[in-house]
Amino acid sequence: MTVPTKPPVSPARDDLHAPVIAWFDAHARDLPWRRAEAGPWGVMVSEFMLQQTPVSRVLPVYEQWMARWPRPAALAAEAPGEAVRAWGRLGYPRRALRLHGAAVAITERHGGDVPTEHAQLLALPGIGEYTAAAVASFAYGQRHAVLDTNVRRVLARAVTGVQYPPGATTAAERKLARALLPEDERTAALWAAASMELGALVCTAKNENCHRCPITDRCAWQLAGKPEHAGPPRKGQTYAGTDRQVRGKLLAVLREAVRPVPQAVLDRVWDEPVQRARALDGLVADGLVEPLPGGLYRLPLT
Repeated sequence: MTVPTKPPVSPARDDLHAPVIAWFDAHARDLPWRRAEAGPWGVMVSEFMLQQTPVSRVLPVYEQWMARWPRPAALAAEAPGEAVRAWGRLGYPRRALRLHGAAVAITERHGGDVPTEHAQLLALPGIGEYTAAAVASFAYGQRHAVLDTNVRRVLARAVTGVQYPPGATTAAERKLARALLPEDERTAALWAAASMELGALVCTAKNENCHRCPITDRCAWQLAGKPEHAGPPRKGQTYAGTDRQVRGKLLAVLREAVRPVPQAVLDRVWDEPVQRARALDGLVADGLVEPLPGGLYRLPLT
């Protein structure tokens, strides 16, 4: 059997690790999921919540969530609708259902402890490659390539020399991220966290702070004169008037309700009937809303 070899890493790339990790040691935010008491479950909850959602919005919901459900079994014992209710206005509420499903699987398959192995994490419902790698790395200090938007942007600029990464993660990005991983597990886990923090605080999508960057003197994009993005136009996310907005308004009514809600009450949240019906049907299809006889609706109990 041929053993695959790791692509060679140039000394310039190796030079990225130490300054970025040193910067992280000095400037990392004190976030609750980074504290020892958060444990693997706290790390997993944070990773679900932080997908496409800024830290400032996640913090209060995370604190309330962990106070109510400090262990996976505590969440698993509740109806999935309670997870949707507690999710509040974080957006993309299917994440709440997926996190509830993961909690049930952890309780049933792993005795209530978040599994340590990457393959076991990946086998949990609602967990993809990124989340499995992030939990294995941040909770257990393992050596994995953790590729979120912030890391991808740092690597695109520092190593590839372009302003922005592709719209979706590519095989070339994964290969590069694996090639850049330090050999030592602890250093690799620190690199994963540090490069992510650098992208969040300094190497941002707009108004990047290159004067604060610890690797500006070896950044390929900086050395090339910071060329403008040459790819397809980057589209900003819209919200107003979209089905996402209508879904959010419908869910807000159901989250506040203590009993099933009549159709007539839901009809009042949005004037356009076709879009409103489409949004409600989508919520039902996604398992976020449960229809009952008599034109009533509630958050799911099973």
